[in-house]
Amino acid sequence: MCLILLAWRTQPRHSLVVAANRDEYHARSAARAGFWADAPAILGGRDLEAGGTWLGVSRAGRFAAVTNYRGGRDANAAESRGALVTRFLAADVAAADYVGELCTRLGSYSGFNLVASDGRELWWISNRDGGSRRLEPGIYGLGNFLLDTPEVAEPKARFAQALHSGPAIEPLFAVLEAARLVAPQYGTRCSTVLLSDAGSGIRFSERAFDAAGAAAETVRYELKPAA
Repeated sequence: MCLILLAWRTQPRHSLVVAANRDEYHARSAARAGFWADAPAILGGRDLEAGGTWLGVSRAGRFAAVTNYRGGRDANAAESRGALVTRFLAADVAAADYVGELCTRLGSYSGFNLVASDGRELWWISNRDGGSRRLEPGIYGLGNFLLDTPEVAEPKARFAQALHSGPAIEPLFAVLEAARLVAPQYGTRCSTVLLSDAGSGIRFSERAFDAAGAAAETVRYELKPAA
């Protein structure tokens, strides 16, 4: 399953900590994390079939990520779910306003969960229960069902434990390693760790994997806070 673990305003130095695995078919073409030539304010991987992304940040400090809802594929969906992330990162509206507008067109997408933060608030929305919620400070887990459902309880507990001594990139990659899927056709394509702080900016690290589970070089970026 795809996995997104989030700590929102629970750490003294980091307002947002994210650890995420992207599970996808190996045959689906994608680019590694980087700044986009056609949208240079966006940092993230890119789905080269539909043009969107599963997880990304912006130079303005915005964050968003999406998971597919299991069994929620709709052949009549008008847009790719990756567009939900891209559109939010490129926008200049509050997360609450973006989610509110999205509530009016949930049927345009196959089943999804979206988490989005403008740096002030963190929101979750799904079109499989019709609900949205501003998330209070806490630790959350999201897979391919709804927020904090039982299948994410174990990785969420490992994530919380890793945060006890303060968030660090390699221990968070280790949390994701335990949840990684290795299979010839479909598996974990990449793991991402993100540490965000209003004062020091965003640290973004991505580790990609091939179909045999071998890791490629980890790419790392630092985004300084906007002046």
